[in-house]
Amino acid sequence: MEDTDVEQVTLALLDAANDKDSEVQDQVRKSMLTLGKQQPDRVLAMCQDYLLKHPKLVVSHRVVILQTIELIVGCRIEEIGAPRIKSIISLASEEMTRSKDVVPDWQQAASNILVAVGNKHINDIMEEILSKFQPGILPHFFVVQTLANLSDSNVYGMVPFLNAILGTMLPMLGIAKQDNMKWVFSSALCHFSDSILEYLANLDKAPDPTVRKDTFSGEIYAAFDILFNNWLQSREPKLRLTVGEAVGSMCHLMASDKLEEQLPRIIPAIVSLYKKNTEHYVISKSLCQVLEASVNMGSRVLETQLDGLLLALHQQVSAPVDYSDPPTVKNHNEVLRCFSLLANSFPDRLVMYVLQRLENSNERSRMGSLAVLRHLINSSSSTMESKKFLILASIRQPMADHSNKVKKRVVQVISAMAHHGYLELEGGELLVRFIVQNCALHDTYQSHQRSASDPEEVTNEALRTMCDSTLHLLTTTVGRLADVLWPKLLYYLTPSQFSNATTPLCKSLIVLGNKKKSSQEPSFQIDFTQEVNLPSPQTLMIRLLVNAAFPFNSRGHGPPSLSLLQILSTNIHPKTETVWEKEIPPLLSLLEESTAESLDKKKWDEKLLELLSQTLTSIEDDKWVCQFAAEATRYLSTYNNALEEKSFLYRCIGVTLQQCFNKEVVKKQLQEVLLAARHNDAIEREGVAMGVGLCANSHLEGTLAKLDEFGKSDAFKKSPSIFNLLKERNEVEVEKVKSTLILCYGHVALNAPPEKILNRIDQDILRCISKHFNTKVLGIKVETKDLTMKLSLIQSVGLIAKAISRCVKKQGYIFSRKQELITVMLDFIKSEPSDSLKTPVRPLVMTTCANLVSLDPPLSENESFDLLKVCVNGVFSLPPDTHTPEKTKDEEILDPKQRKVLYRDTLAALQELLRSVLARDPSPDGLQGIFKHIESWLGSVHDHERERAITATSDLLGYYLENLTVKCMVSFHNLGALLGRLSPRCSDPLLVVRGAAVDCIYTLLSIQLRYEGFSLDYRDEGVEGLLTLKEALENPGHSVLYKTCSDLTKVMSKRLPQEQLTTLVFMLFEGLVDSQANCCRASSVILNTLLKNRGAGLQDLVPEMLEVLHVRLQSITEEQVRVAVGQTVLILASQHLQTVINTLVNQPLPYDSWTSEMWMAMGADPIVANQIMEMVMEKLAITAPYVDKKESMMRGGTTKVATNQPLAMTCGLKELLLNGQSQEPALGLFPQLFSCLTVRLGASVGVTPPKDNNHKHSSSLHVAGVAAEALRILLARAQLDEVMKRLDEDDAWDAMKELNTHVTGVTLLARAMAKHAGPRLPAIVECLCPSLNNIYECQRITVTAFFSELLNHHVATELMLIDVLMNNMMERISDPCCTVRMLAVRGLGNIAVGSPEKVNKYAKELLAAMSSGMEEKDDPGKLITLEAMSGLSKVLLHLDKNNVHLLVVYIFMKIRPFLESDNDDIRCASILLMGNLSKFGSGEQVFKDQIHNVLVSLLLHLVDPNAQVVKACKYAMRVCAPVVGSEQITAMFQNHLHEDKGLHYGEFINDLTKYLIQDFPGMLNFYHISVIQFFKSNWPEVRAAAAMFIGFLLGNIQQEHLSHLNMGTISKGLVVLLQDPDPVVRVKAAEAMGHFH
Repeated sequence: MEDTDVEQVTLALLDAANDKDSEVQDQVRKSMLTLGKQQPDRVLAMCQDYLLKHPKLVVSHRVVILQTIELIVGCRIEEIGAPRIKSIISLASEEMTRSKDVVPDWQQAASNILVAVGNKHINDIMEEILSKFQPGILPHFFVVQTLANLSDSNVYGMVPFLNAILGTMLPMLGIAKQDNMKWVFSSALCHFSDSILEYLANLDKAPDPTVRKDTFSGEIYAAFDILFNNWLQSREPKLRLTVGEAVGSMCHLMASDKLEEQLPRIIPAIVSLYKKNTEHYVISKSLCQVLEASVNMGSRVLETQLDGLLLALHQQVSAPVDYSDPPTVKNHNEVLRCFSLLANSFPDRLVMYVLQRLENSNERSRMGSLAVLRHLINSSSSTMESKKFLILASIRQPMADHSNKVKKRVVQVISAMAHHGYLELEGGELLVRFIVQNCALHDTYQSHQRSASDPEEVTNEALRTMCDSTLHLLTTTVGRLADVLWPKLLYYLTPSQFSNATTPLCKSLIVLGNKKKSSQEPSFQIDFTQEVNLPSPQTLMIRLLVNAAFPFNSRGHGPPSLSLLQILSTNIHPKTETVWEKEIPPLLSLLEESTAESLDKKKWDEKLLELLSQTLTSIEDDKWVCQFAAEATRYLSTYNNALEEKSFLYRCIGVTLQQCFNKEVVKKQLQEVLLAARHNDAIEREGVAMGVGLCANSHLEGTLAKLDEFGKSDAFKKSPSIFNLLKERNEVEVEKVKSTLILCYGHVALNAPPEKILNRIDQDILRCISKHFNTKVLGIKVETKDLTMKLSLIQSVGLIAKAISRCVKKQGYIFSRKQELITVMLDFIKSEPSDSLKTPVRPLVMTTCANLVSLDPPLSENESFDLLKVCVNGVFSLPPDTHTPEKTKDEEILDPKQRKVLYRDTLAALQELLRSVLARDPSPDGLQGIFKHIESWLGSVHDHERERAITATSDLLGYYLENLTVKCMVSFHNLGALLGRLSPRCSDPLLVVRGAAVDCIYTLLSIQLRYEGFSLDYRDEGVEGLLTLKEALENPGHSVLYKTCSDLTKVMSKRLPQEQLTTLVFMLFEGLVDSQANCCRASSVILNTLLKNRGAGLQDLVPEMLEVLHVRLQSITEEQVRVAVGQTVLILASQHLQTVINTLVNQPLPYDSWTSEMWMAMGADPIVANQIMEMVMEKLAITAPYVDKKESMMRGGTTKVATNQPLAMTCGLKELLLNGQSQEPALGLFPQLFSCLTVRLGASVGVTPPKDNNHKHSSSLHVAGVAAEALRILLARAQLDEVMKRLDEDDAWDAMKELNTHVTGVTLLARAMAKHAGPRLPAIVECLCPSLNNIYECQRITVTAFFSELLNHHVATELMLIDVLMNNMMERISDPCCTVRMLAVRGLGNIAVGSPEKVNKYAKELLAAMSSGMEEKDDPGKLITLEAMSGLSKVLLHLDKNNVHLLVVYIFMKIRPFLESDNDDIRCASILLMGNLSKFGSGEQVFKDQIHNVLVSLLLHLVDPNAQVVKACKYAMRVCAPVVGSEQITAMFQNHLHEDKGLHYGEFINDLTKYLIQDFPGMLNFYHISVIQFFKSNWPEVRAAAAMFIGFLLGNIQQEHLSHLNMGTISKGLVVLLQDPDPVVRVKAAEAMGHFH
């Protein structure tokens, strides 16, 4: 390789080193480095020359070249000759100092070269640098900087020079005037000092072990003098900081006496820097070095500096620490180191200072002091031993701080103190209390947005978690604390302010208790008399039990409370241990398996009360139990803010009083409970009543006496004393206290022993309840209006009802003031809750009203209406009697038996009322007046409501018939309406409703017979037959229901007068949307039966009926009913076909789903369906499919708009075909329908729907979509499932509908038909042929596309269609439409796939057609050319050699220009065709030459931007591989070039170039020239690949073959590519240049 070529390339790389793209820059550097590693001397020489020849190069460019030099030197320093080293040193030195001004990037890069060389050639470097570091002359900034860096990177090489350097430098310090020079000298002195200290620390490795600290002391002190006295006062903060840093490092090297002398000045000076600079870490580090140096030499002066020092350090340690900002963390740690250093020398002064600062309430100051205190406790434990009591006393003040940040630091200090024995000392318990207090913190209720701006923020949650962990750690890791914590932690369990700490407290106590119990320590047993602050065993047990009742509250305190209770058993009472060991573990297991949602709270409470009861029984100590009751009562007030817990405690008191034998104690506790209760609260009232009730189980007499006595006490007199009695609670209403008492009586009845309660109910309990419920005003009882008391009364009565087996009934009252009383009565019902029946108010009211109605005067129409409305709705709307109402706070639910009785009474009372009202007016109008209130309930969605309505109706009609006296012929005018409402109920899902409905119809028809004049004993055979139907309805299947409805209809039809038929029909239409599917079905059956029998007489109503059906269909959800409605349409159609069709065709488009269903229904009758299909095909054949309309006056162009009738017909046909029963006619007409719809589809593509201003949705209709859908359904009807499956998989339907993909869609259709429906094709082809001459271009395209694809399949030959199809294609080749011509060429090509054996038969025509296709002039998108090439590719595979032999080279020549075509498809097709030509040229030298001519093109197009072109290249290269003439290349192509596998292009080309060099050395010249031509390709990917190809060729070529390459051309080409606009190309060009070595 010519040197000049390498130089040309290196030069180009140097030129490109400043490329604007970072990736190119990186590659240029890599290539330069690669070349530099191979030929370091030459490349370094070129870099030097380049810099020398371009003195005005921009700085960034110079920097890249200098950096490259540094990299080459860094990795090849051993191989670079001494002369080159010297020249590099002088170049770098010159570059570094050429500009007197400081240019950091440039000069730093040059300095880095010197430092890199200095690691090996320190003497040469020092010779050069010291020549620019002359005494008396101020050196260049970067000369000093380089010395500083060298002292870092080569300590052992530099330190021996430092004495001399310092000697030269000292005088310069005096003449340095610029801040940047002062800065660089200071920085250098800092580095020098650090290097000397490192050298001295590792003397055993040093070249000169005689070096001593005092060697440098003089110079260092002299330098210190200037820096400290002059420069530290500079205004430039950066300089001050660096001087400060240097002073810190220099202190260690100064003589002790000098340092001692200077300390009083140094320390204040460095401390003062804090105020002037923000980078505090550097200052703190320097200060730490000064303090270390002074402490090491035992300075005496240091103590005099303490005050200022401590003040500054304290300010620093109090600064915020942001853990995401490392300098603040480093500064904090350095400051703490300073405190440690001082603590070892001045412990008393330091501790006193820190503790005094703790008294300052400033948050930051406190946090700082606490940080120091914790650090000292941990790091200087021996020094701090004597200060423990002092620290304990001082920590109290910050403990009272409100700031969470301070609290967090306090917790950290307490944790440190615990590990160093502080907590055992007197006052230690306060620290424990502090931890517990913060374990009990509640959640922070503020937003957490502050945390972003304040990284130190401490939320309550974070602090609480920290305290939880600390308490756990103290319990488990600090063994000596066990006696501090046990049993003192028990104290915190009972006060409510610590409730949120219960969980961690219990856990700690469990650990401690278990440890003490298992090791049998005497201290496990607690003496509650000695431990003054502890709660009593009873209070502890109460607290833990109540905790357990709400196990998921307070952070899940249930399980730990129960576990602790078990551990404390012997401490609570010796006799509890056995019970608890047996009972508590199962409770804990239950909690483990439960969540707050899944736990059955009621059962859980019962289990705990049972545990309490068993415990008290086992204790057998009445005095202990009485004390337990007293303490529990006293403890009630703790739960004033937690009423659920308080309610549970009331029940605990009740259970405890059951076990008390001391009657006086029981009375006293009951009195306290009743007095102290807060009666205004419903939960508390309930709790008190439950507790009192439980107590009555053992003390019935005493409890009743106490309640009676309390009922007469001052609590019931509205006088000032009430407020004193009730402990100053304002405005406690007497009614609320009475409510509590009424509830108490209820619970007493519930809980009292059954044998004692019965004779108490009337006398004691009901009397007292009545007394409290009714107030006397002027001697007259007035019922209270207080809702609470009403609720209490209802609940109490419910409880009493539970307690005794029979119902307590009140009698209704009757006054003469009828209407007034009815109004009052109705108010009672209205005030009852509509969703529940819990009291006998309703039946009593209705019974009273029934009695009142029969009295005169009669009610007015309005009064009657109101009465019926309130009573009917009030009863029917009740939930079913099986429904258990949800219990509200103040109510107890009724038992099911009583509820059933209550419901039965209520319904009976309603029927009695209805009969009374009917008796006043026993006429059809009177009946209708009542029925209109019931009829809406007959169709209710709720079974119980329908049952009530039909039962009431049946009862009412029965009563009507019984009391019917026909004095004259009266029309029963509402018979049709009543039958229409009631007949569908014969199919109700509920048996009782079905039976009652038949009864109703039987009764109605019997009434009709009486109105018609038949006698009372007349029996109509049809009507009587209805009674036998009832039996069939008991267990009906669908067929039974159908038959029943049919029979029923026949009877009704016979008896129904003609004038009522219309009413019945339209009523049945309403029945189609009944709430019960069965009844909808019944309506439809009755309707269709009726229409079949009597429909002929309803001719005028057909359009109206269709309209109503259309509306009804919109609400019908039941499939069977929809089908029946379809039958209704069909029945009408069979009677009035023309009317029905006209009505449906004129429905607006697109058809809504209901119109569609009507069309579909007509497919059920094959004869009707067949008529409609033929009519549609005829219409489509003769009517224009669309009209061309101008888009607008302004713009040209037309739009195809569909004509209305063919579109409506197509829509109708589509719906008709959806009916499975249309299969027979559809199969009979399949070829005609298929062809008709395919051609209709072609004519519909790109056509817009007609505009209909009345229906906005018409524009949403997809004209082609309708035809496609109809075709799809036709295929389904013809059972062509495989065709359907294939079309769905290929998304063919979507393709067929759209203009730009229609041809593809039709092709897919033809393909599927050819593969899976062959036998049907001849008839279809015959039907389609006429359309090829159609005037509509779109239809010719569709048919040509269909035929074209059929030729792709052998079935065309099998069915002897090949000649017909080929002739049609030949004719279409000259079609005026470009698309048709393209499809014809495609069809001719397809014969090669479908019927390859026929190819040679048509060889001449095929080759002629393809050749002319490739030369087609009128071919805007080159689509015909493309088809011709693709077709030829296919045809070639089957042509005989002698048919093609002479044409191979001719075709090759024709193809070649297309290889570089801009059209992706054409590139692809030409490459595939080339591959397919290969078999005709095997063994021919001329063909081999042709392959080699295009090989480079194929290789480079392997990275073509188009994936299909890449696949084509892989295929062509694989099939041509055997012709190439190299076994290894053939193997490579065949192994690596698979269409579906990825290719690592770089590796592939690298290997390929090796084989090309090896097997075709003579062709290298041709190849590399071919590749270079692609340097100008249009595609950047190809240009980049060409550069890569050349790079690998260069990288792999041996010296002897180099002569084949024109290196000059290559280097010129790559140099041009290095300036390519695309960065990828530039990268590859730079990479290729790296191979020039």
